[in-house]
Amino acid sequence: MSLTDPSGERSLLQAVLQLWALLLGIALLLAGNGLQGTLLGVVAEDSGFSSALTGLVMTAYFAGFFAGSASAERLIGRVGHVRTFAALASLGSIAILIHGMIIDPWVWAGMRFLTGFSFAGLYVVAESWLNRESSNAYRGALLAIYMIITHGSLAIGQGLLNIASTTSLTLYALSSIIISGALVPILLSSAPQPHFTLEIERLTLRKLFSISPLGLTGSFSAGVANGIILGMGAVYARRLGLEVGGVSIFMAATLVGGAALQWPIGRLSDAWDRRIVIAGVAAAAAVIAALMPMAAQQGLMTLTLAGFFAGGLTMTLYPLSMAHTHDWLEVDQMTPASSALVMVYGGGAMLGPLGTGVLMGALGTNGFAWYLVGLCLALSAYAVYRITRRQAPDSTEDYLLAPAAMSAGEYWAETAVEEAGESETDASAP
Repeated sequence: MSLTDPSGERSLLQAVLQLWALLLGIALLLAGNGLQGTLLGVVAEDSGFSSALTGLVMTAYFAGFFAGSASAERLIGRVGHVRTFAALASLGSIAILIHGMIIDPWVWAGMRFLTGFSFAGLYVVAESWLNRESSNAYRGALLAIYMIITHGSLAIGQGLLNIASTTSLTLYALSSIIISGALVPILLSSAPQPHFTLEIERLTLRKLFSISPLGLTGSFSAGVANGIILGMGAVYARRLGLEVGGVSIFMAATLVGGAALQWPIGRLSDAWDRRIVIAGVAAAAAVIAALMPMAAQQGLMTLTLAGFFAGGLTMTLYPLSMAHTHDWLEVDQMTPASSALVMVYGGGAMLGPLGTGVLMGALGTNGFAWYLVGLCLALSAYAVYRITRRQAPDSTEDYLLAPAAMSAGEYWAETAVEEAGESETDASAP
């Protein structure tokens, strides 16, 4: 079987074989990150942290990620990809160990910020390889494989929570070991370092909102929703009285749902007015969230099923909003728009855990579900309103599969995809 297609270009299989070390490294990084996020939620609840304080701790991760995404390019430009990756992985590994050594919310907030900062740079470095080794013929398929690995690894991380007691240092050490282990395949890879450049004109949020109000609002809302589920889902499950195993099953279900529903909802949005799909998905997510208190009373299996659909539906909102925004953009606006949408998403993600903590403190455990209900209903109503304001675009961009929480690296990867596509188009022009 040939590893190249008839045109002589490298095939998807060959690209995957070339990138096995990178894909393994990403899998390890996300498994370690998935474990520590849920572990900290469980321990925070068991240690008596208030809901608001736990929300603040979890928000610190997204704040660090936001800062890291803005700083990664300068750091890489100064010392290079490999040194940046090694340094940031080491920082992330150290941070999780400090969590286990010092159970204090303010120390944890600082370490979560450091973890978020580190992972932003790690994603930028790692994902640069994806686009260096792909061509337009199979880039979408390669990114789909990457996204499956992303969701699968995060879900595996939830299962690791059952290996040892949450009161010991073992799970913190295991997360640190996994993150450190991600260095080995990437640093020993024979693939050349990617060349990283960033020369784009920023698109202001005011301008982007005037172009696609729903796209910007949907991206922000998606960030809040994913911040609620990924930042405070473990705390919610623990508050319901679930044991550690039940918490890991619930969180894994939200991530598996996020992977499973991407494709069917994405294809639906390519066939219908995307605003209708956004309105429908948000409304369905609100209904599922409203049913979660009753599902919790029926037992773990029913709650897990609700988590599957709540996670699956809300995790499609960002790629839906991104695709809708691109429907209205000129080609030269797409790259700066992607940057703006990622930043808006990150801002929303910071508000998710913080608002959930406040509402759970005021309304009780079900404040988690009611926050999702209100958010999704508001987005659905706004999407319906936007349908009445103008016609759908004459042509649409393809729906882009996206992980639960789009990283800074994915933005740089997307930027590279767009620039590569434009370059190939220019080169083939007569």
